[in-house]
Amino acid sequence: QVQLVESGGGLVQAGGSLRLSCAASGDTISFYAMGWYRQADGKQRELVATITRGGNTNYADSVKGRFTISRDNAKNTVYLQMSNLKPEDTAVYYCYASRVMSNYWGQGTQVTVSS
Repeated sequence: QVQLVESGGGLVQAGGSLRLSCAASGDTISFYAMGWYRQADGKQRELVATITRGGNTNYADSVKGRFTISRDNAKNTVYLQMSNLKPEDTAVYYCYASRVMSNYWGQGTQVTVSS
C-alpha cells in the first residue's frame, strides 16, 4: 500500500507560482496512475490534473495552460507546477494514486492565492 505526503503549498500573490510535490513511500508509483485534486472551502473536491503510468496527462479546463503535472518514478514523486495563480485556485490540494480498484490519498497541502 502506498503512502503519499504532499508539500510545497503556501501563500502566494496572484500571478505567482508554486510547485507542489507528492512523495510516495511503501510502493513504487510506476505501478500507479497519479493525480491532483483540490477542495476549496464549502465546495466539492475537484479534479485538477492526472498523469497515467505512461505519462499521458489530463487537466481541468480551469487550469489548462497554467498547471503542469509530471512524475519522476526514480524519485517516487509527482509534481504539480502551478503558474499564473489566481485567487480562485485557493484550496487544499490532494495527491492521489490509483491502481486497479484501489485509490490512495495524501493529507493535503494548503494553497492560498491573495489578490
